[in-house]
Amino acid sequence: MTLFQLLLLAMAFATGALIWRGQGVRERALIATRQRCEREGLVLLDQSVALHRARPARDDNGRLCMRRVYQFEFTVTGGERYRGDTTMLGLRLAKIMLPPHRFET
Repeated sequence: MTLFQLLLLAMAFATGALIWRGQGVRERALIATRQRCEREGLVLLDQSVALHRARPARDDNGRLCMRRVYQFEFTVTGGERYRGDTTMLGLRLAKIMLPPHRFET
């Protein structure tokens, strides 16, 4: 096995590990989003979050990690759809942004 083949194998392994970890972060984002929607009395549509963007960032301790922003849709009345964002910093929930929306009375 040549050095180039070893390098390709290492890159393939690193890519697979990154994708595997990303799935775990996505699951954490979905759980946090679902809990927030339940607390606010909202209905999470499609029961899913979708990766919108990912980039390297620094956490509170200055360590380099991935900042992932997931988008989701929710409704209050069933007739209108709103789009929110869940931001994960590494494995930690950074914030959940809900746009202005109607409240059911």
